[in-house]
Amino acid sequence: MPKRSLLFALGFLLGCNETPKQTPAPPPPPATHAAASAAAPVRPDVPEGRDVIILAGGCYWGMEEILRGVDGVVETEVGFAGGKSDTPSYDDVKQGDTGHAESVKVVFDPSRIALAELLEKWFFRMHDPTTLNRQGNDVGAQYRSAIFYTSLEQKRSAEQVKAKVAESGNWKAPIVTEIVPATTFTAAHEAHQDYLQKHPKGYTCHYMRDFGE
Repeated sequence: MPKRSLLFALGFLLGCNETPKQTPAPPPPPATHAAASAAAPVRPDVPEGRDVIILAGGCYWGMEEILRGVDGVVETEVGFAGGKSDTPSYDDVKQGDTGHAESVKVVFDPSRIALAELLEKWFFRMHDPTTLNRQGNDVGAQYRSAIFYTSLEQKRSAEQVKAKVAESGNWKAPIVTEIVPATTFTAAHEAHQDYLQKHPKGYTCHYMRDFGE
């Protein structure tokens, strides 16, 4: 066999036996806010016959003081929800970069007050749901307006109430309240629980609006 043909045949055989190079798969796309919002909510344990939802709308002291007096609300607890850490502290959250919001865990009796009523007549009146990452003098994502639902039924109810409030014209700017699944709720330390009961003249920027309905 001519030398040139021999080299060609040898190259052909080596090429056929060579393992083809694998093109690496592209990395998965980063998780989106929409994908996170579709996650299953984490539901805190509550007694039978009770329901629970987590609400955020500014400094949790003022929100809790109003919510604890609502007929049908049987328990309130202030803490943190919606962030990256499972063990947030007040000092961490107040920096504004943990993703957590100051929140109130509200346990209520649905036979005495429906979630829709709790949201429409109380939550959307006790704070300004049109100010993004702000409530009064408190500025930062930790003071955002948010509803952390603990069931898909709550999600549907919250979306319906939010749409109704937006259409009412009571607030002159768009409603920016987030409706997202509840994640781990971490209670604040005892000194912040029922704070305005312990300090009646303490700071608050929450009050009930009268829209003349």
